[in-house]
Amino acid sequence: MQNDLMGTHVGYVLRCFSLLFALLAGCGMSKDEPAISANVEGPQIDFAIEELRRALKVDGPSPFSKILFQLSAEDEHLQAEGYSIRNDGSILEVSAIDTAGLMYGGLELAEQIRLFGSTEIKGTIRNPYMEMRGTKFNIPLDVRTPSYSHASDAAQKNLPHMWDFEFWKAYIDALARYRYNFISLWSLHPFPSLVKVPDYPNVALDDVHRSTTKWEEYYSLGAIGLDTPEILNNPEVVRRMSIEEKIAFWNKVMRYGKSRNVDFYFVTWNIFVNGTGGQYGITTDADNAVTKDYFRKSILELFRAYPDLAGIGLTTGENMKGLSFEEKEDWAFDTYGMGMLDVAREMPDRRFTFIHRQHQADPQYIEQKFAPVLEQENVEFIYSFKYAKAHVFSATEQPYHDAFVQNIGSLKTIWTLRNDDAYFFRWGAPEFVREFIQNIPYEVSKGVYYGSDQWIWGRDFTSRHAGDPGQLEVEKHWYHWMMWGRLSYNPTMANDRFVALLGDRFPEIDADALYRAWHAASMVYPLTTGFHWGRVDFHWYIEGCRSRPENARNETGFHDVEAFIFYPVHEKSGNQSIPEFVEMTLKRGSSDLRSPLEVSAQLHTTADEALALLNDLDHGDNTELLATLRDIRTVAYMGKYYAHKIAGSTYVALYRKTRDDQHRRQAIEELTEALDQWERYVDAALIQNHNPIWTNRVGHVDWARTTEWVRQDIEIAKAKLPKN
Repeated sequence: MQNDLMGTHVGYVLRCFSLLFALLAGCGMSKDEPAISANVEGPQIDFAIEELRRALKVDGPSPFSKILFQLSAEDEHLQAEGYSIRNDGSILEVSAIDTAGLMYGGLELAEQIRLFGSTEIKGTIRNPYMEMRGTKFNIPLDVRTPSYSHASDAAQKNLPHMWDFEFWKAYIDALARYRYNFISLWSLHPFPSLVKVPDYPNVALDDVHRSTTKWEEYYSLGAIGLDTPEILNNPEVVRRMSIEEKIAFWNKVMRYGKSRNVDFYFVTWNIFVNGTGGQYGITTDADNAVTKDYFRKSILELFRAYPDLAGIGLTTGENMKGLSFEEKEDWAFDTYGMGMLDVAREMPDRRFTFIHRQHQADPQYIEQKFAPVLEQENVEFIYSFKYAKAHVFSATEQPYHDAFVQNIGSLKTIWTLRNDDAYFFRWGAPEFVREFIQNIPYEVSKGVYYGSDQWIWGRDFTSRHAGDPGQLEVEKHWYHWMMWGRLSYNPTMANDRFVALLGDRFPEIDADALYRAWHAASMVYPLTTGFHWGRVDFHWYIEGCRSRPENARNETGFHDVEAFIFYPVHEKSGNQSIPEFVEMTLKRGSSDLRSPLEVSAQLHTTADEALALLNDLDHGDNTELLATLRDIRTVAYMGKYYAHKIAGSTYVALYRKTRDDQHRRQAIEELTEALDQWERYVDAALIQNHNPIWTNRVGHVDWARTTEWVRQDIEIAKAKLPKN
């Protein structure tokens, strides 16, 4: 009997030990790993420690016995979201004055271990360069509450994902790793999809609708006409949700954002009342007292409903035709300004941010009109300025902010960084991004947000093997999004780190060669757009070689030889336009600017470098690496096309002025080569991308159809001038 009991006891003990070891293994622990402890708890710390354990799991034997996370009340070397890493040989210590800093320090430590191993940990003190580092996300909430980008494949495909918590969870995790700390959600008029206003209860929208209408190719550039009967009266219900369930959903999303140090803001265009259905007498009339009251109470209800909402922003101008600056700001203050004052007074222990875009507005009058908001102790008033118009991929220095900076006094701004260039293809030029960010006026900077108006960076729907649901765009384009976030946090992050990150992602390849090939191909975007400058999205889209038809001065929107001759250059690109070059040539003059032919040669050089490096790069069995290499090749062919196109257009312009037939023959030769490179570009792009794609700013991007227009450029070059 005693032996039986002893056997039972031993078996129980063994099972307990087995369970203990299983639990330890499940937590990623092993006898070789250092002990990890923190003097503060919370999901941000948990996230960092999880990343750290993952890195330690694949590392060799660690020289450290302990890794300590220390939250310190004060540290003269550290700012909010900054961190220090100290290495005394046996103990690693991550210190910060807030949990966000501890999270970023833990992520940095995990990355160093993953890339270089525990024996190579460098002591570091790092504070964020830009305080605010966010994304601009034009959100398609519902056909009844559309975004500015709603009339597009990108919005229609992504609308269901906006109500999927798993999407936001993965998106927020990615942003945290890339060091972004806020998301700005942009909508014409989001309130009916977000809140139920007590005095206007019937405005609140249940369920999520998407229209089944046959959409037109083009809609108003001012977002007018997205609420026609044809659009609204042909809905499909994407998701059944009451307004109460919608509020619960967005509260869950915002709470998760907080767990990764990612705040949420809503930013609107005005005056739009989509979703109100004309109820209660609400209209877009700026003098309508009911509309003003509805907006004011909607803003108060928004902050009541969402305790984790960090702030709100507005734009005046899009649908305020005929109003003066003063009238626009009077309306904005009577609605948003008074609403924020109500919020600030009702919730004195809560801090808020109020963002006023400078777009179509006068900063000096704004400051005067919004003085009561500026005086609220718990409201931070900041501006927003569209720094590079719609094209960050144009030049590392921008000319548009000088007067704005002089007029905003002691206030600060978030710079809107618009990428309306690179949608399809994976982009990666850290050296360009680093220089771009360091050229932004720092003293007046509150931060930046990065995004697009013509694209919804939700889930991938263009790739032929995207799956259902598609991969997150910020994961497909991880390198692109990572570099804008990381370099906004730390613009001194060296090229070697990017090479190491590529080597970690793709261990089967020569990471340095991949870095150089990717960088060379990516420079096709700024080299081309810096020369062929259309300042806003509907003026120019490089991957489709098109704009709106009126901007191309033809019926198709394709940018033919004529457009390449008359379009200007970006004034900070260092380039000379084709008309300027022709005039200089006729006068036998000279210039310090890059001539069109030199731009062409530079494009050939960078594209040829990428193509040459690709010859020695093999993807092995890595499908992501294969897709990346294909994108690099595709963009290089695009660069070769534009190199020949710029040269051919220049020779056409020279022929027209000189009547020298040699220039006509050169033009024909260059544009014939351009056609060949365009066809290579299209063939390469179609290997892994669906096309055509419908965009909200330049219509249908149809590479195959565009080939016919590319061919017509040769006919333009062949045309002989009549004899005198």
